[in-house]
Amino acid sequence: MRSKKSSTAAAAAGALSKSTLNQPHPPLQNQLCFEGESLTRFLKSIKRGIESARELDTTLPHKFWIKQQFAVGVNEVTRVLERMPANRDSKISSDEHLATNHDLQAILLASDCNPRLLTKHLPALAASRNVPLIFVKDTKEGSLRLGELIKLKTAIAIGIKAKGSDANQLIKEVLVRDKTHSIEN
Repeated sequence: MRSKKSSTAAAAAGALSKSTLNQPHPPLQNQLCFEGESLTRFLKSIKRGIESARELDTTLPHKFWIKQQFAVGVNEVTRVLERMPANRDSKISSDEHLATNHDLQAILLASDCNPRLLTKHLPALAASRNVPLIFVKDTKEGSLRLGELIKLKTAIAIGIKAKGSDANQLIKEVLVRDKTHSIEN
């Protein structure tokens, strides 16, 4: 039988965790947000990169090739992030980073996910692994736009695996451009 003191402490802890779940994340480093015309240009260029990489490697069926290049879905992105070492040094060069097969170069995350609890853990987990997070914010469902990239109906999260493809090169350019833009401002 529980004592009154332990049950009130448990209730207080539960109330605390519920209140912290509803608060937005503090802004973390390595986060970008694309919306509007810049989102359209960004997604078109990624789609071209995916298509050109696919044309170079047609040995596997499309579904298996996608699994090699991307972590698709919140669960798979979380699984890959958890397998990566925490607090990687930022001193690692991009070439060394691309040499490891299980690392993510970046994560594309639909900002229209409902309930938000599904993706609430990803920004902190990505930041602990030094993986940039790119939010896709669209009035006509960002999850639909992400799904179009990999020929699925919807995708809430897509982790881009560091494989050295055209899509990796494009993401690298976007991240470098954003880093230099944020330094100038």
